[in-house]
Amino acid sequence: MKRDPLENAQRLYPIAEAQGGYFTAAQAREAGYTYAQQHFHVTRGNWLRVDRGIFRLPHFPPQLHEDLICLSLWSRTQSGSPQAVVSHATALVLHELSDILPATIHLTVPPGFRKPAPPGCVLHRANLRPADIEAHTGYRVTTPLRTLLDAAASPLSQEHLDQAVAEALARGMVRREVLEDAAQASPAQARLEQALDFARHSLELSR
Repeated sequence: MKRDPLENAQRLYPIAEAQGGYFTAAQAREAGYTYAQQHFHVTRGNWLRVDRGIFRLPHFPPQLHEDLICLSLWSRTQSGSPQAVVSHATALVLHELSDILPATIHLTVPPGFRKPAPPGCVLHRANLRPADIEAHTGYRVTTPLRTLLDAAASPLSQEHLDQAVAEALARGMVRREVLEDAAQASPAQARLEQALDFARHSLELSR
């Protein structure tokens, strides 16, 4: 039975709205659009094709992190579950915990993720807990605590790690005792303890 085009649009709109105006071909299929109908809407300009299998409704305002939304959609499984979580240096930037300008986008994916990294991206493999993840419009990012732990175990300079830890503590994004406990189980314990000492001295000097 052919579905009413208005009904299809009503099904697709909330999906796109939750993703900053973006959606996948698979999501459009679920909303009732055949592949032929998808081609028609792209040809008519009703949809914008932004990548293979990824579209955008043109009347949505531009999003601040459209590249991250597209990468989240790219990482979806066949069942529609996004796998990539913005992490490491890129997450530091999103949380405004460092003045670094990473040349690549860092994403954490499950160990069994098989898609190759897109150009300009670095994939880290780990099993993240729900408590490690924050949801943003159209994509997910590691929490400040998880971001600091990942950053400490990465090649990030000690200077930038010190800055990030001090900022997170000063702004109340992470509690000192929680970070101290987490540092005990981290392979980068020494770097984290050094950063905590730096933050403590910085606080004392500011008083």
